[in-house]
Amino acid sequence: MTPRESNRRDAPMPRVAVLGAGSWGTTFGKVLADGGADVMMWARRAEQAHEIREGKRNSQYLPGINLPRNLSATHHLAEALDGATQVYIAISSQALRQNLKGVRPLLTGSDAPIVSLMKGVEKRTGLRMSQVLEHELRCDPDRIAVASGPNLALEIARQHPTAAVISSSSQETAEAVARRARNKYFRTFVNTDVIGTEFGGVLKNLIAVAIGIVDGVGYGENTKASIITRGLVEMTDFAVAQGAEPETLQGLAGLGDLIATCQSPLSRNNTAGRLLGQGYSFHEVVKQMDQTAEGLASVAPVLHLAREAGVQMPIVEQVKMVLDGIMHPRDIAPHLTTDDDEPTGERTSNEQGGGGAALWRSIERALDQFRNRGRGAAGDRS
Repeated sequence: MTPRESNRRDAPMPRVAVLGAGSWGTTFGKVLADGGADVMMWARRAEQAHEIREGKRNSQYLPGINLPRNLSATHHLAEALDGATQVYIAISSQALRQNLKGVRPLLTGSDAPIVSLMKGVEKRTGLRMSQVLEHELRCDPDRIAVASGPNLALEIARQHPTAAVISSSSQETAEAVARRARNKYFRTFVNTDVIGTEFGGVLKNLIAVAIGIVDGVGYGENTKASIITRGLVEMTDFAVAQGAEPETLQGLAGLGDLIATCQSPLSRNNTAGRLLGQGYSFHEVVKQMDQTAEGLASVAPVLHLAREAGVQMPIVEQVKMVLDGIMHPRDIAPHLTTDDDEPTGERTSNEQGGGGAALWRSIERALDQFRNRGRGAAGDRS
């Protein structure tokens, strides 16, 4: 063993906190622990915290997965946050603000980065999760980071190789979090486009609900490919109107997450859409889901923001009509882009971005990221 390896092994593990012990929170805790951190998770229920702490299992959310020895859990917020050098939050977007009221006094005087693992928009305000964190914790936005990408929890818990992007308005914060949140099977890139990274994670959920609906109806691959392709255009139009860089939507937080969420039965939003397509009502779907499908709650606030910005989102509009019970799921596909019978040019890039080959460039970009696994692409820097 070299002196450098010996020093690394003898050095104390940095302590990090993960608030939220659902499937994604627990999986990210495992990612951090496997990367060399001492992880303390906060679980709302004492019995769940006990199972994670003593049994190294979370049988409700990650059945069959053994958790690392350097991952523990508590149902006391103060204990979870004590001494944390970084704080990761994986709480339902609609419950986040209320939960943060108990977190804020415990972080007084701390300069630890706060990392959002959530992919939703607050229904009442239309705020992104990083904005809710900034408002409720009253902290410098440069301390806040968000994590996004093609990250299906169970696959990552099984250590299937994947990549994610860490975004912060501070390059220093993004890089500090990226260095901590990586290991042999989980690679992190960085960018400073928080708006694009967050909205990519939100908007792909809405398109995944549409994919689930047509899957539940029984439509085939042509229909799904059409929705995914046109859905990426809707996502880019919306995000750019909110201040995002179009390139971000062509990266891991946009196209990468869209592909993973739309094609996998592990996706909660895909599953929720499939149940809608099979004829279940919105309320029946919510009752059947034992975990939150963030896309269902985000449809209305996203459409409100889109109308304010003058952005057309026909696929998402129709998802809302299905949710509201005023469109039969079987009717969602024939109206993918317009009710106008006049031929329309196929626009595959945001009008502000220039060039008609953006979709092909985005596909090449995603393939390049997977091939190079961290040697870098222009926008999401490793």
